[in-house]
Amino acid sequence: MLNASDYLKFHKGFTFSIITRFEILRGLMVKNAQRQITNLGLICLQSREINLTSEIINRASEIYADLYKRGQLIGDADILIAATALENSLSVVTNNESHFNRISGLQVLNWNK
Repeated sequence: MLNASDYLKFHKGFTFSIITRFEILRGLMVKNAQRQITNLGLICLQSREINLTSEIINRASEIYADLYKRGQLIGDADILIAATALENSLSVVTNNESHFNRISGLQVLNWNK
């Protein structure tokens, strides 16, 4: 089983969407988890954060339309994260496989399995 520690043995940091940082940070702020907020800041300094682009927004819109037509819509944040991954040829690491597996062409990894 690959996990974050294993990944960092071979990479200098993580690559993630700015939407991912928002989701993590808002959860930590709700909990007032100051130590974890500080740790997240340090992780971000050593990682590559991908901002939204026109290409990502276009891909996200296509994903939304496809899921809507199939009656399998998921949250906007997950769609934006998936579009970011697809536009940058990246995998998504998540425990929420059921949402992300609905998106065609997206490689989904769960490091908790």
